[in-house]
Amino acid sequence: MPTTGAPTWPKTFRSTIAALLLAVPAAMLPQHAAMARQQDAATLAVTHKSPFNCGKTFYANNWAPNHNPSGSIDWQTYGGDAINGETVRATAAGTATFRNAGSKSYGQWVEIRHSDGSRTRYAHLSTMVRAAGGSMSVGQGTVIGTVGSTGGSSAPHLHYEQRTSSGAMDTSPTVNGVTVSLGQKKAVKSTNSCSGSSSSTGDSGGGNRYTPAGVCGSGYAVIDSAALTGGRTYLLYNKGNGSNCVVTLKTTKLGSASPVSAFLEPKGASRATDSGNFSYYAGPVKRSAPGKCVKWGGSIGSSSYTSSFEHCG
Repeated sequence: MPTTGAPTWPKTFRSTIAALLLAVPAAMLPQHAAMARQQDAATLAVTHKSPFNCGKTFYANNWAPNHNPSGSIDWQTYGGDAINGETVRATAAGTATFRNAGSKSYGQWVEIRHSDGSRTRYAHLSTMVRAAGGSMSVGQGTVIGTVGSTGGSSAPHLHYEQRTSSGAMDTSPTVNGVTVSLGQKKAVKSTNSCSGSSSSTGDSGGGNRYTPAGVCGSGYAVIDSAALTGGRTYLLYNKGNGSNCVVTLKTTKLGSASPVSAFLEPKGASRATDSGNFSYYAGPVKRSAPGKCVKWGGSIGSSSYTSSFEHCG
């Protein structure tokens, strides 16, 4: 029985009305609806690399059906590269926000908003380079955490999403030039943070012949940095020996001695500082701090940066 007061239109009439509505040009729709449709249909302008170290190969699984949300990627072990504990890097530059859903859902996770408004998400992380609630600017290849199994995860893997500026899922995401559509499983080799890229070396891009990794030595990788007037200060970590390293690189007055400093302070220990009139950089300042939070920073002239105690563990 039809609902009281609801007219029952002939089928042919309903079909005609539906066809007319579909033919309405976008310009006649409400402005916000037209914009949302354009955003969801648009191809993402940002190019993404794999979220792992250069040369690492992992399976990208776009499960279908029964994967929530549909179109997300589960990165899993491939061959000899066990994924648990792997370094996770930003697939493209943007602003990263760090969050913690506890024992449910994503667990520890990061969302990066990119220059075109699109977003990527990295979930079930074991560690993050910022505490939940924090944020930082990242380049393509910047370290944001490590693979784990926090939240609603049954085994170590990296849950990864690419979303449009309106928040809709890209159900066929592309990383390192490989498109992984619904139902597909592909092995993807990373070119993220490979030699010669500024993201891998931490090169300030200001013409300084030195890099943070070059100053600190083998085994150290940039995990954080802060801009200064005339340069940048960097925090590096060596997961092989649990040591941190801080170096401040100049981008102006290169080759001429001017005031520069770098410092590192493990929580509960004394601060180590290198300061003076230097031509290219201050540091390296190294301290062993496995399992400890660190305070770090540096200065160039009157411009300075001091972090809170962070990067614990």
